[in-house]
Amino acid sequence: MVQKYQSPVRVYKYTFEMVMAAYEKRFPTCPLIPVFLGSEKLSEYKNEDGSLQIVERSCKLNVEAPRLLKKIAGVEHVYFIQKNTLNWKERTLLIEAHNETFANRVLVNEVCSYSVHPDNEDWTCFEQSASLDIKSFFGFESTVEKIAMRQYTANVKRGKEVIEHYLMELTAQGTRHIPRWTPPVSAPAADVVPVSSHPAPVSLTPLGTEPPDTEVDGTPGEAAGSLCEPTASDADKLDTDYIERYLGRLSPMQESCLIQLRQWLQETHKGKIPKDQHILRFLRSRDFNLERTHEILCQSLTWRKQNQVDHILEIWRPPPVLQDYYAGGWHYHDRDGRPLYILRLGQMDTKGLLKALGEEAILRHVLSINEDGQRRCEDNTRVFGRPITSWTCLVDMEGLNMRHLWRPGVKTLLRIIEVVEANYPETLGRLLILRAPRVFPVLWTLVSPFINENTRQKFLVYSGSNFQGAGGLLDYIERDLLPDFLGGDCLCNIPEGGMVPKSLYQSEETLDNTDHIRLCTETIYQSANIFKGAPHEGSHVTRWPGSYILQWKMLTPSPCSSNLPRVDDVLASLQVSSYKCKIMFYTEVLASEDFRGSMSSLESCHSGFSQLSAATTSSSQSHSSSLISR
Repeated sequence: MVQKYQSPVRVYKYTFEMVMAAYEKRFPTCPLIPVFLGSEKLSEYKNEDGSLQIVERSCKLNVEAPRLLKKIAGVEHVYFIQKNTLNWKERTLLIEAHNETFANRVLVNEVCSYSVHPDNEDWTCFEQSASLDIKSFFGFESTVEKIAMRQYTANVKRGKEVIEHYLMELTAQGTRHIPRWTPPVSAPAADVVPVSSHPAPVSLTPLGTEPPDTEVDGTPGEAAGSLCEPTASDADKLDTDYIERYLGRLSPMQESCLIQLRQWLQETHKGKIPKDQHILRFLRSRDFNLERTHEILCQSLTWRKQNQVDHILEIWRPPPVLQDYYAGGWHYHDRDGRPLYILRLGQMDTKGLLKALGEEAILRHVLSINEDGQRRCEDNTRVFGRPITSWTCLVDMEGLNMRHLWRPGVKTLLRIIEVVEANYPETLGRLLILRAPRVFPVLWTLVSPFINENTRQKFLVYSGSNFQGAGGLLDYIERDLLPDFLGGDCLCNIPEGGMVPKSLYQSEETLDNTDHIRLCTETIYQSANIFKGAPHEGSHVTRWPGSYILQWKMLTPSPCSSNLPRVDDVLASLQVSSYKCKIMFYTEVLASEDFRGSMSSLESCHSGFSQLSAATTSSSQSHSSSLISR
């Protein structure tokens, strides 16, 4: 399997000419590059004005492999062919390398480039990509791959440091500026001084700090409002300083996974792609397995679009019942700078909230909290000057009893956990559970199987009132930010909860219809009512091919519903003990050029939809129609 590596664009805040001079100083010997043993020039080319130089070399390299493996392979060293193309006029250096040793068993290709920063001509960018394809290696394919991963990671990390070391050495020696290349000028008279055709001479020796011998690991197999590009400028995004400043320290392979996944999304996902922080959360949740991460991230992006989650902070307004009786809210931050959310679960009437609002309203409110949490993380990242990628939740369980274990309430909690786990991985940094009562183990037994193992490890549970001592709450929250109801002096404006008046309860039918309307108005789904014997024609215009859902609900004393994936010429039947029904539907997919406004006005010669519908209306014996209820 071909593995790939793609580095972020590393930025040197020096001119291209200075970086080239530093590149030259690494040779012929460099104690920081022990793997490079020497090279032999195979060919060299220079154009007439000296602006272009191409050098091809055979490089001798030492690979840190087990002695047994070297003995079986019959080699002590490996050879790579490296081609360096330096263009002084364009101010670029392109380095291409591939292995000569074992080329029929292992294929290693590496491309590195130095170029001028697109937004600052006094800075230089370095970019690196490589691929490794192990076809066979005496049965040691896995071992060779692990060696390649370890060695390549070490050398990539060292690469920027080596260049910076020699740049500092040049500066210490008094070299702070090297003039750019200018075309040579013929001197018409003896008193005219010719202009140098290029800066201080730079010999193009093989790439050392990013040695082509080190095989590559591509790590195969792993927004807050709108999920859009980061607000940082493109220049910031090019620099690895951006990664450390906004995303945290990443290994070279983790950086590569992030960049590759972004590229996949740009190629396959329509519309804006998520922020780097959002992508990184999904990568971490799947141990940087690219394929698994790509799958779950695409599913989550589809879910976000269907449920308009990107705009939830703009459109969601908590009903008055939630504002008065939902005992939760944001309260400053913890000692690590994470936004702090406090939930007084024991003081909350979960049964009353569900009977007054319904499950969907509670779920939407929880989603808005998670979106707001991501936005607050971004704000705190700017405030504290370091990456804040998750938030802390403090759950006060004083007052929790068996009434909180009401079955519909637990069912709603499990659904919320399922949605949050699937779409907000690695957003919870720590969960502090205080004053856990005796009934808590029962609740934990019910919900813990649905919580990811990584998330469960972030739970800290304190029973009783002794939660402020050593190893307690004050280790995570500063004393002056400790809420008053937990013994602190900081006023907390979170609602105290309490029992929801039964006068605010709604009937199950009303709640069911309210939830249905909410889903229809806040998602991309369309809805319609159909009546016995009457056809209904509808259309759905979509920009992309995919799977779509037909859902129906029987509004009878014995309700029933079903979900079916879109198919062609499907007969769907549904039976309950007190009522029988049959729904037949016909679907077809039309290209944009065959669509003329609506399904009822289709005139395309490719469509038989309207004719079938007409036949159904005129003949009750027809079995092909648009959508009929019997």
